[in-house]
Amino acid sequence: MALPLAAHATDWRLTPTVGASATYSDNANQSATNPEDALILSVTPGFSLRSVGSRRVQATLQYGLSAVERFGNNESNDLNHNLNAAGKAELVEDFLFIDGNARISQELISLLGSPADADVNSSNRATVGTYSISPYIQKRLGSFANTLVRYTASGAIFENDVAAQSASNSLTAELNSGPRFNDLSWGLNYSIRKTQNDNAADTTFERANAQLGYALTRKFRVFGTVGQDWNDYLSASGTDGSSYSMGFGWSPTRRTSVEASVGERYFGRTFSFTGSHRTRLSQWNVRYYEDVSDISQRLLDQSGELYFVCSTLPHFPPAADLADVPPPNCSGPYPAGQLAAVYQRIYGVSSDALIAAGFPTSLASGVFIIKSLTAGMSWDIRRLSFGLSAQDTRRLYQLFGDAEDHVQGITGFVSYRLSPKTTARSGLSLTRNSSDGALTGGAAREDDLLSLDLGLNHRFAEALNGALTFRHTQRDSNAANSDYEENSLTATVNMRF
Repeated sequence: MALPLAAHATDWRLTPTVGASATYSDNANQSATNPEDALILSVTPGFSLRSVGSRRVQATLQYGLSAVERFGNNESNDLNHNLNAAGKAELVEDFLFIDGNARISQELISLLGSPADADVNSSNRATVGTYSISPYIQKRLGSFANTLVRYTASGAIFENDVAAQSASNSLTAELNSGPRFNDLSWGLNYSIRKTQNDNAADTTFERANAQLGYALTRKFRVFGTVGQDWNDYLSASGTDGSSYSMGFGWSPTRRTSVEASVGERYFGRTFSFTGSHRTRLSQWNVRYYEDVSDISQRLLDQSGELYFVCSTLPHFPPAADLADVPPPNCSGPYPAGQLAAVYQRIYGVSSDALIAAGFPTSLASGVFIIKSLTAGMSWDIRRLSFGLSAQDTRRLYQLFGDAEDHVQGITGFVSYRLSPKTTARSGLSLTRNSSDGALTGGAAREDDLLSLDLGLNHRFAEALNGALTFRHTQRDSNAANSDYEENSLTATVNMRF
């Protein structure tokens, strides 16, 4: 990606940053029987680097190194690296492109352990690194069709082998109808991904399908697909077979769109639904999908996704690429893996609030079928903003005969702008985590988590902002000695240079 920089007059904007936080917790180890008071101090120097001035080269990189010192009954310290990088370049105009991304973060290991951030309690967090580089050819064949051929080399590295280290190679090829076809649309697609896993069986995912659609009116269209899966992974049931789906898309206005489908794949009946509606003051979104995946691919998919962070929490409008302009009262775009750090830096809110926003919640081993529903709305009325989001995600593990873990969550936030520089906010999150006995190694487990946040954000200067946040968290569990309550107070300050 460095080769074309000079030729395309790319400038780079470097922004050094430093952040500091102090947290007092009356139960820093989230213990039911032996709560420990603690003071946690952290300082995070870092920087962001972003390309500007070039259409053909776009890149962003954020890095921070957090030094954490804990004072209390369990004195300890940590150094946590956080990196999020994404970039793309047009190497040969309208023909050869390359994408890449990399990420280092501290991920939740288990739904059943401590949900705290790594700075507060690192016992249930592991450092995870993912990378991907993907050259591809994209070419328009006149008005007849558009082609795409993409190769991707990627991998995932997990601290202390909490999941299988992996290295993947994949190939994707697409041929889709061009502008010559007005009401009729068609496409042919093929993909294969081979993954080598340390201390675990290798996997292969291979799929081909054909799709056909027709616009009955300017606002309503129907479509269908047929295909075949040829997969190879450890499973207690089948891993390949034929597939089909049929559905419709409806766009009554430029601000409203709905798409739904129903079908069948080798693992059973499938459904999908997406909908969005936007008014002058509000935005509404809902999405449901089903797919087969593993944790390394899920993390890689997340690394390649871009979102804006908006003042109405927890509102994350997706961005198409790095050049997108933020909507009003939003910043970004950021890679999905950066959202937790942005959350903490700007709003002083713990990253586990992202659970209800639909982002991955814990590491996992083996191949699983994921069934995920996310929905959200946000509303801005002058100084008052509020948002509500919900998630329902099930992962059915193929090696264990569809034994599942299940995350259900709903989160609401309200913010009020007291002055141009000061905002008061509150948030309430309710989450239920459950796992079958085949995954826990014993009895089935169900935990209910409640989290309440109250805080103030203040911008002291153009490049200096801070936040003060009180948080109450409690967990009710059907497992013995797993209930706890925690109260914490966190002060954060961040500066850009």
